[in-house]
Order: sequence, then C-alpha cells, then structure tokens
Amino acid sequence: MSTSETTDVAIVGAGPAGLTLAERLAVQGLRVLVLDRDTEPGGVPRHSDHPGYGMRDLRRFLRGPAYANLLAKRAELAGVKIQTQATVTSLDDLTLQITAPSGRRQVTARAVVLATGCREAPRPARLIPGSRPSGVLTTGWLQRAVHLEHQQIGSRAVIIGAEHVSYSAAITLREAGCATVAMVTARDRVDTFLAFQIAARLRYRFPVLTGSTVVDVTGRAALESIQVRRGDGTVLTIPCDTLVCTGDWRAENTLAKSAGLLLGSSGGPDIDAQFRTSHQGVFAIGNLLHPGATADRCAQDAQLAAAAGGPIMRWLAGGEWPPRAQRLQVGAGLAWCSITTLSATSDAPVFVEVTNRLRWPVFQVTQGERIVGQVRRPWAVPTRPLVLSRHLLNNIDPRGPDPKLTVRGA
Repeated sequence: MSTSETTDVAIVGAGPAGLTLAERLAVQGLRVLVLDRDTEPGGVPRHSDHPGYGMRDLRRFLRGPAYANLLAKRAELAGVKIQTQATVTSLDDLTLQITAPSGRRQVTARAVVLATGCREAPRPARLIPGSRPSGVLTTGWLQRAVHLEHQQIGSRAVIIGAEHVSYSAAITLREAGCATVAMVTARDRVDTFLAFQIAARLRYRFPVLTGSTVVDVTGRAALESIQVRRGDGTVLTIPCDTLVCTGDWRAENTLAKSAGLLLGSSGGPDIDAQFRTSHQGVFAIGNLLHPGATADRCAQDAQLAAAAGGPIMRWLAGGEWPPRAQRLQVGAGLAWCSITTLSATSDAPVFVEVTNRLRWPVFQVTQGERIVGQVRRPWAVPTRPLVLSRHLLNNIDPRGPDPKLTVRGA
C-alpha cells in the first residue's frame, strides 16, 4: 500500500550539499524532507576517512566521517526529516515516487532540489577489455569496503588514474594492507597537487605509468593480472589481484534524465545562475552540476541557494520561473561549464573544467564583440573543477546574442 504526504521542500540526496541546504532552509521555518538511498546520511565523506573536509563551509579541518556526521546532526537539530534507504523512482512535476523498505510512498513538495552528486566511471564505462573477475572496483566502493564494511582487500593493486582521488585510493589501499604496485594514466602527467604527489610517491614508492592504458584484464573468478600498453607501443603484464578505477567523474543524472530535465554540458541538469532547472519548481545543486568538486564547494552551493533572499526562498514566496532564453556557449579548451542558461541575477557560482593544463589562464565571457567579464586564475588542470566568480555573468545584455565563455593560457 502506498501513502502520500506533502512538504515545503523535498531534497534528493543526503550528501554535503543536500544536508547543508536542508539545515539552512529548516532554520527559516520550512518543512524539509531529505531522501537518500544509502543506509546513512552524509554521502561520500562517510567512507572517506581522511582529513581535509569542512575548511571552506565550516572553517574546520575534519576527517570525512566526522564531517558527514556533523552535517547530519545539524540538519536533524534544525528539524529536517531525513529518510535513508529511500529510492526516488520518478519525479513528475513536483511529486516524487519513493520506494523504501517500509513500502511505497508519494511526496508532493512546493520545491524539489536534486543533490544526487556524481560518481566515478566504472570499468564498463571505460571500455576496458578482458575477462570479468572479481577485484575490479572504484575508489568509492574501495573506501566503503574498507572503512564501512571492513572487508578484506587483495595484496597487490593497480590504480587507473593519476588525479587527486587516485592518491586517496592509494592511502586507502595501504590502510587495508594492500600494496599499490603501479598507477596507470593515459595522460602525459599527473593531475594532482605536486606536494601531495611527491609525498605519496615517496611514502608508497610505486611507479606512475603516464601515457599508458589498460588493454586487457585476466583472471577467472579472481583478478590475476592486467596488461598495459605504454606510449611507445610496448605492453607490460602486471600481476595484481585488485584494480581500482579512479576519477573520470560523471554526474549522477539518472533521476534528472528520467524526469525529462534538459541537461547541460557537464551532464547535470541545465541550470540558470539561480540553480533553476528547465522544470518549474525544480532546482539542482552540488556535484550533480560540477562533477568532482570538493565537498565544501558543494556545501557552499547549498548556502547560496538557501540564503534568506536566495532563489529557493524567492520561489516559495511566489517568485516567477522565467522562460529560458539566452544560453552560455562553451568555447574550445573547456570540457564543460556548470551554468548553461542565463538569468538576470547570479546566485550560483560558475564552475568549469578545462581539457588541457594551463598556467595563468584567463576565462572571458564575450557577447558579440563586447567583453562582458573576465577572471584570471593561477592554474587550471583537467579533472579538477575550477570555480570562477559568480558575478562573471552579471553584465550580460538580456537583449543581445548568446554569450560565449572562452579560456586562453599565458
């Protein structure tokens, strides 16, 4: 038997973005329901047992589980209703269909916020050939297995990817008693912070094979080895019993797609600068919009969206949902931009990801021959979303042609 209920705001996703948004809205007197399919709230930080969380949003330096627990407790104390093990199977207008161990139910809200985050590309998405043995997983599943479920991992691991999360995987493997024997990346260099890279490689002493790809996986029931093709065409066979696919973040857009929302260049919903999607009353925040950004950046999205005079409160107070007009074009050198459709005022920050490493890049918005705004950053690295000023789009002429965002290096 299914049941029905109503609420002011329904948030799908109990990660840092969803929990922060819920707490900020609840303290303003709204009824807020948070839904998440996991067993506990907190999102990825629950099983990322390393420090570095909460610096921008909470001004604190916390380990992942402590950060997740703090956000969940703050939301609950504010009066937020959090339901875990609840899978949202459909979104029609502002009504969500939910399946949980307690049964099916229906929730109708005055506003719906999608905060479903992102995920790493698993092996099938990377088109890695070979047999299908056990022992192949992503960083997220590795950390969950080690820190939450205390499972036994193998003894020799190869990591695919050489970005920041790849070194987090190496740390988790070490904690599980599994040695990293190689890191493999198709890129020509490592895409993480230099200091972190040097420290990790000195401590764990594994080779990083740049310009290389995994071309075969062997093993019947369990992984036995992989084959790696180097840039010069040579093929190495590496014995291992664990293969960890890291990075290559993808927006968790299944619900957004099934609901018929327009999608933007990042794979998440097409939003304007007020977090509004193509469906009236439906907002989107966090890594659903900018896959791979840090947890505190996602929480900052929520802080802006939930501000007293912010987009969600304006909508609930009877604000309009303007028709979608101008679209921001993304130029060469940019993989994606988190904002696609423009609006009169900017509440959402502009996130971008570049396709090539750049020093002192200049990001410029033009409208015809006119420069609308520009900002310079000291660096830009592929796989690491970069946040630009949320005021970058404020001077666009609503009667002019579609603006364009471009990047150039020094």
